[in-house]
Amino acid sequence: MTTAHHFPVRVYFEDTDAGGVVYHANYLRFAERARTECLRDMGLPHADMMNRLDLILLVRRIEADYLRPARLDDGLEVVTQVSAMGGASVTLRQEIRCNDAPAVVLTVVLVCVRQADQKPVRIPEPWRGALLRLTVTDAPPAP
Repeated sequence: MTTAHHFPVRVYFEDTDAGGVVYHANYLRFAERARTECLRDMGLPHADMMNRLDLILLVRRIEADYLRPARLDDGLEVVTQVSAMGGASVTLRQEIRCNDAPAVVLTVVLVCVRQADQKPVRIPEPWRGALLRLTVTDAPPAP
């Protein structure tokens, strides 16, 4: 069984371009909010990792496949799942859905680093275990 985190987003005027379509970079903002809320909903907010362990998760790489536009007032849903887990890194699949259909599919690679020197370190517990519970067991092919 696949577990996923679901995060609702409403498209506001400020999210759109002159044509009334969501500006492409704003999908990255929606995905960032969803990742933050995913950790918070698991009881493991970023601030806890930063304050207790002096660690942060940084984006190393993002790939985006834009499939269909979202428009002003659309209700979106960001679905976040883990597709791979390394020692210091985690790869997420984030699907931003509009009207129950994929609008944008993102592959996001995050790396756990010490704040002081930005050196990669193994993702500690309990974050590792929580992320593993979001692992995709039946992942669709990459776009």
